[in-house]
Amino acid sequence: MEPWSRYLTGTPGKAPEPFYDPLQFWIDECHRQGLEFHAWLNPFRVAQNSNELLGGNHIAFQHPEWIVKYGNLLYFDPGLPQAREFVTRVVKDIVLRYDVDAIHFDDYFYPYPLAADYPDTVSFALYNRGFRKEDKADWRRENVDIIIKMLNDTIKATKPWVKFGISPFGVWRNKADDPRGSDTNAGATNYDHLYADVIKWQQNGWIDYLLPQIYWQIGHPQADFKLLANWWKDHAYNRGMYIGHAVYKIEAGSATPAWTRPGEIPNQIRMLRKTPGIEGSAFYSAKHFNRDLFGLQDSLRNSLYRKPAIVPPMKWIDNTPPQPVKKISKRGKKVKWKTENAELVTDKPNLFVVYGNESGTFFDAGNNNFFWGIVKETELKFAPFNSKKKKYEVRISVLDRLNNESTPSKPVKVKL
Repeated sequence: MEPWSRYLTGTPGKAPEPFYDPLQFWIDECHRQGLEFHAWLNPFRVAQNSNELLGGNHIAFQHPEWIVKYGNLLYFDPGLPQAREFVTRVVKDIVLRYDVDAIHFDDYFYPYPLAADYPDTVSFALYNRGFRKEDKADWRRENVDIIIKMLNDTIKATKPWVKFGISPFGVWRNKADDPRGSDTNAGATNYDHLYADVIKWQQNGWIDYLLPQIYWQIGHPQADFKLLANWWKDHAYNRGMYIGHAVYKIEAGSATPAWTRPGEIPNQIRMLRKTPGIEGSAFYSAKHFNRDLFGLQDSLRNSLYRKPAIVPPMKWIDNTPPQPVKKISKRGKKVKWKTENAELVTDKPNLFVVYGNESGTFFDAGNNNFFWGIVKETELKFAPFNSKKKKYEVRISVLDRLNNESTPSKPVKVKL
């Protein structure tokens, strides 16, 4: 439905040569390595520059009345039902044709405000739904509410296991404007400037998780990382809540001392791990891990993320654990197992957790020391890691598509 991106070949609308499907490649590689793939979209953005060439089959040529220019960018007008329906069809097409694990929206709904007002007088005149001119902000928020609910309903009707998440700006509202807001002094907010009432969507169950972009340091005078993390965890409403970190701000020449020191991001992560209701972290953006981050990569690899973790399950989508391993065997240092067949996608084995404990010691699946890893295949060959070749009990549990975990298998003993 959408033309090929110019970022692939330099020419909008032109397929790669030799042909390949980059989205399918990303999905395959993620799943091969036991990762989830969340397709990140900016729903209403058409072009980063109004002079930018678009593919010849772009919907903007068929329906120029759906497009507005704001600043030097082009957007779909969220006030038009036709534009909302088109965006929903595009998302449905992705979910239907690709094995994505989630659809993920960026913080842009209505764009960040400029000096001029957003040019939606025509759509407001045609589709105001009884809102008065002085209540236009509420109308805009309802436009976004409508598409969020429409998208969630469409995604879940197409593939019930596909998650829907939002990565909003780090401040919902300032307390000065709303007693429910955070004690911050942000110049822009989701509710007042982007017309995105994200906690309403979370509370109403229209989305599966929020991933607020708290791109400030601990102790920021207007938007303190710790204060905001605690505010967001109080608004999780029994849905997923993760936090976005500003890796891109780490810089020796930064005017903010916190971003010139190696400990800022690790300290944020440690703080979140002590905050009930916050289930993980994300980092913006991945490309910055290719440069000097004052040893952050080593801190993540060797300490904070030394072991893999099970992605938190989403019980409101599926809370049924898969069937446990039906047979486990070993020969030498190789362990193999077989699984039960399952009809439903949500019940099929997806990944396997490997547990190990020294033979004769009490096994506790909740003890992180016994969590050895997560694998994709149904066999595993161990390398010796103990010069004394002790015996270890190895158990395998099954993870389904939504990361519900089965009970562990009976143990097999392996000398390692």
